[in-house]
Amino acid sequence: MTAAPARPVVRTPDFTPGKLLPLALFFLLAVAFPFLPLGDKREFLLQIGFFTLVAGVMALSWDILARSGQVSLSHAAFYGIGAYSYALLLKGGLPWLAAMPAAALVSGVFSLLLGAVTMRLSGMYFAIATLAFTEVIRTIIQNLPESVAGGANGMLVPALLGGNSRAQYLFALGILALTVAVSLAVRLTRLHHAFSAIRQGEETARVLGVSVVRYKLLAFFISSFLAALGGVLYAGKTFFINPLDTFSLANSIAPLTTSIFGGLYSTLGPVLGAAVLRVAEELLHNAVKNGYLVVYGLVLILSILWLPRGLMGLLKRGKPGGDL
Repeated sequence: MTAAPARPVVRTPDFTPGKLLPLALFFLLAVAFPFLPLGDKREFLLQIGFFTLVAGVMALSWDILARSGQVSLSHAAFYGIGAYSYALLLKGGLPWLAAMPAAALVSGVFSLLLGAVTMRLSGMYFAIATLAFTEVIRTIIQNLPESVAGGANGMLVPALLGGNSRAQYLFALGILALTVAVSLAVRLTRLHHAFSAIRQGEETARVLGVSVVRYKLLAFFISSFLAALGGVLYAGKTFFINPLDTFSLANSIAPLTTSIFGGLYSTLGPVLGAAVLRVAEELLHNAVKNGYLVVYGLVLILSILWLPRGLMGLLKRGKPGGDL
């Protein structure tokens, strides 16, 4: 008689309100930051803060997808689709407040198409397919007529919120809060069990009644929707986008690295990782000048080797209970 497949170990989050305290403290400090007396470096510091928040959105959106066992290298594609869709919708006359969610939905539709095509792939093959998808989208955007999307030269984008740095920062903080809320919703509902079961074995998940295709596509859609919002923030802050920078491999690798460094499959981990790495990157850039990327890479590699569970593992050392 054939033995029944082993049931996957799916840990139920041990939720207590106290577990939200670190996140609440982070947002309290983040809200207070733009109102501090920052002196003559106010604009520079607000810019660093803004892109730190965007990095948090990107890392957490990637982590949500990773919870379903999908290691994607297409985050730059959805980030870029969001940025370009937003710019084109504004160009077509749509108000920015409507263009933003519409651009994210466009990215979500593309994620469903990619997910449907790559559904049978896993591991390295899935990662390569998603990387190829990013290059295909970049090439298409780059070869569109300049009158449509600027071609290889890129296109201008109206400033988000009239260019007000404080308002832009607070708006980005709101998008990060939305991303955190989605992450917690995934973590504290049946989605957590479905994603975890798929990650630990698709065949076993099917035996347990999990609709693998549906949940994997849902994870892809949620992740790409949030990544597109990060792309919209980037486009509205920099006033300019071009295919080479927007769809760069770095925009796919950075969320992955940040999530691993902060702590996979958690909400606080990717946010904390984004805050630490973005500030560290800026400090290294000023201290080491042209060599800061080498030092940054070495620090990151050593951190991952010595902290297999990321910063969350360091913070929770000796403490029981699941991460949120």
